Amino acid sequence: MNKLLSTIFITVLLVSCGSKKKVTERIPVPVLPIITTSNKDINKEIENLQMRSDQLDRRTIAYISNYAEIAVDEMKRYHIPASITLAQGILESGNGLSQLALKSNNHFGVKCHNGWKGDFVRHDDDKDQECFRKYEKVSTSYRDHSKFLAERSRYSFLFDYEKTDYKSWAKGLKKAGYATDKKYPEKLLKLIELYNLDNFDKIDAAKKRFKKKKVDFVNPVVKVEEKNKTVEVEVLNKTHTVRKGDTLYSISKRYKTTVDQLKKWNKLSSNLISIDQVLKVD
Repeated sequence: MNKLLSTIFITVLLVSCGSKKKVTERIPVPVLPIITTSNKDINKEIENLQMRSDQLDRRTIAYISNYAEIAVDEMKRYHIPASITLAQGILESGNGLSQLALKSNNHFGVKCHNGWKGDFVRHDDDKDQECFRKYEKVSTSYRDHSKFLAERSRYSFLFDYEKTDYKSWAKGLKKAGYATDKKYPEKLLKLIELYNLDNFDKIDAAKKRFKKKKVDFVNPVVKVEEKNKTVEVEVLNKTHTVRKGDTLYSISKRYKTTVDQLKKWNKLSSNLISIDQVLKVD
């Protein structure tokens, strides 16, 4: 009888323990092929990496081929080095293989933060079940990463660095608190230099949609062509056309004003400016 009771007790204990076991659903790993982009300069860089495929991670090469064109375009729009964007994407998403990346297309580990109204997922990080942003596609994650850096004041000093100064950007991200890992800059720099990601910082994105025409000083407007349509834009009394390397800070010094005043004159909500953008400076 005692033997029978012992057997029943052990059986119940095993079933009970089994019922409490935490089951984690693993998302299948997608195949990521090496692709050809519409940018011949990017394709040349990918070919160079493929020639060193015996020394490099093929999945990383594939990741770069899939997202380099997006990173270069984001650099054109937001002045964030493509090398930094790619290195962060590779590191934060584990080449797109992390569970967070697979279930939410979040390639930069961006958490919800106050004010986030989009979709989200729960994921263990510094704390259990933290809130992370969820995106419909990876390219949306890249765009949100650019806006995340450009629209927060704690990262504003980064935009005073040249787009080719990836070392200052890597150290600056850690200084601004992007990551808690003390070796975060070193990890980014190792990826950039191993995969020659800094070469992407020198590649031009697609040509601009808008083409400026000669100013008519009799009727002070600038005629602009957009897909066979001509529109007219008023010429400001005193303006500055943004050139490569310009920042709101450098422009404010040139015209003896302040960044806040420039933002007020031009109705800017952040420090973000674009090449060929016309700013009122008076």
